[in-house]
Amino acid sequence: MRTNEEILNIVFKINDKIDYEVNEGVVIILEKQDHKIQQFFRKLKFKIPMYKKIELDEYGSFVFSNIDGKKTVKEIGKELELKYGEKSHPLYERLLIFLNHIDVNCNYIQKINN
Repeated sequence: MRTNEEILNIVFKINDKIDYEVNEGVVIILEKQDHKIQQFFRKLKFKIPMYKKIELDEYGSFVFSNIDGKKTVKEIGKELELKYGEKSHPLYERLLIFLNHIDVNCNYIQKINN
């Protein structure tokens, strides 16, 4: 089990396999839809988009934009608190849940081994 200090010193980077765009500060994740069934229905001329667009909210966009492979969780949390103040609290609990979700469940980011 990791200590709190070890967790706050984790560094993430955006997964190289993820496509995304930033539009007026809002991050939009583009998830490719290339399952065999989707490919089959495309051949039958069904209108299935090639990408599913997932728009992050302002907090998620801010955090995602700050993931650069250099900043630690602690540094991202400090910047989040500077920008949003009390609205970002409980700060590290929410931040770690979000980062864990986009790491483990979505594979948008990955940990960098220090």
